[in-house]
Amino acid sequence: MSAPAPRPTYAAFFRIPYARHTFTAALIGRLSYGMVSLAVMLSVTEATGSYAAAGTVMALFGATSVLLSPVRAALIDRHGPRRALIPMASLYATLLATLATAAWRPGTPAPALGALAVTAGACTPPLGPTVRALWGEVIEDNRVLQRAYSLDGIAEEILFVSGPLLVGAVVQFAPPAAALALCALLVWAGTLAFVLSPAVAGVRPAVTKPVARPGRGRRFRDGRALLQPVVVAAGVGLSLGAVDLLVMAYATRHHHGNDVVAWVLAALSLGSALGGLLNGAVDWRTPARARLPLLAGGLGLALAAAGLAPGLGTLTVAVACAGFFVAPALTTSYLIADEAAPPGRRTQAGAWVNTAVNAGSAGGTAGAGLLVGHLPLGLCFALSGTVAVATGLLSVRQAGPRPRGARGTARPAPDGPQSHSGPHAESSSHHG
Repeated sequence: MSAPAPRPTYAAFFRIPYARHTFTAALIGRLSYGMVSLAVMLSVTEATGSYAAAGTVMALFGATSVLLSPVRAALIDRHGPRRALIPMASLYATLLATLATAAWRPGTPAPALGALAVTAGACTPPLGPTVRALWGEVIEDNRVLQRAYSLDGIAEEILFVSGPLLVGAVVQFAPPAAALALCALLVWAGTLAFVLSPAVAGVRPAVTKPVARPGRGRRFRDGRALLQPVVVAAGVGLSLGAVDLLVMAYATRHHHGNDVVAWVLAALSLGSALGGLLNGAVDWRTPARARLPLLAGGLGLALAAAGLAPGLGTLTVAVACAGFFVAPALTTSYLIADEAAPPGRRTQAGAWVNTAVNAGSAGGTAGAGLLVGHLPLGLCFALSGTVAVATGLLSVRQAGPRPRGARGTARPAPDGPQSHSGPHAESSSHHG
C-alpha cells in the first residue's frame, strides 16, 4: 500500500519550471488594468473639462473591453499566446499611447477621444484568462492548480488596490495622460515578457491539437457545465459593483470623508485576499460545484448584514467578512470553467467567467445608482446580498454532471496524454 502523497504548499507552484518568471511578467502587464480606468477618466476629464464626456468615454472603453473578451480569447486559443498576444498587446499599447498624446493638452474633441478609447478597449489583451489557461495546461495536480488560481486571485486584488494609488502618485508631478502612457508601457512590456517565457513556448494552438471525437473541439462537455460558474461570477460581480456605490452613499449620509470609502473598500480587498489564501491552502473534500453555491451564499449573507451596521466600524468588519468569500468564489468558478473546457478552449472558458464578473460589476453599480435614492440604504445592501444568494441557489440546478478528473490528485488529460513541456480575469472594473 503506497503512502498518500504529501499535501503541496504554495511553494510547490513556484517550483514549477519558469512559473516564477511567467507569473511575475503577467503581473506587470496586468498592473496596467488596475490603473487604466482611473487614468482614462482623469485624462479625458482634463482634456475636455467635462465629467459627462469622461464618463461616456470610460463606459464605451469598458464595454468593448469586457464584452469582446471571449472573442479575443478565442483568437488566443486558436493561434496560441505568442502569435495572438504580441500583436494584440502592441496595438492596444499603441492606441493607449495615442489616447494619452491626444489628451495631454486640453482641447481635444470628446468624439476623437471616444473613438480611440473604443478601439483600444476592443484590443485589450486577455492576460488573466490566458495565464489561468496556461496553468491548466502545465499543472497536473489539482491541488497545485487550486493554489495557482488562489495566488492569481490574491495578486489581482493587490493590483486593483495598488493601481489607483500608482496613478495618484503619477498625477502629483505629471498630467494624468502620463499615467495613461505608463499603462501602455506596462501592458506591452509585461505581455512581451510573458509570451517570451519558455513556459509559454510549450503551449500548442488549438488548431494543432488532436481532437479525439467529432465536434469535441467545438462544444463544452456539457451545455450546463460552464453555465454554473458564469452565473455565480455574474452574481458576485453584481454584488461587488453595488457595494462600491453603497459604501460611498453610506459615507455621505453619515458625514464621513471620501478617505473613509477607500478604507472600507480596502477592507473588502483584504478580506478577499485572506479568503483566497485560506481557500488555496485547504485540500477540499467537497467538490468545487458543491462549494460554489455556499461561497455565493456566504457573500450574500455578509452583505445583508452590512446593511444593519450601526456605525463605520461594524460596516468595515461586515464588508471585510463579505470580501472573505469573493476570491474563493471566483477562484472556484475559474477552476470549474477549466474542468468544463474541452482541449484548446481553456482561455475562452476563463474569459466567459471574467466577462461575467466584470459585466455584473457594471450592472450592479448602475442598479445601485437607481435604487439608492429611492430605498433605505440597509435595504439596498440586503438586495445586493440577495442577488449573490439567488445566483448561488440558481447555480445548484445548473451544476450538471461532474467532469472526469474533477477530484483526485492528478488530472488525467482529457484526450489522452498531452505535452506538458510548456506551460489562465482582463480588463475590468474589477477583475482582469
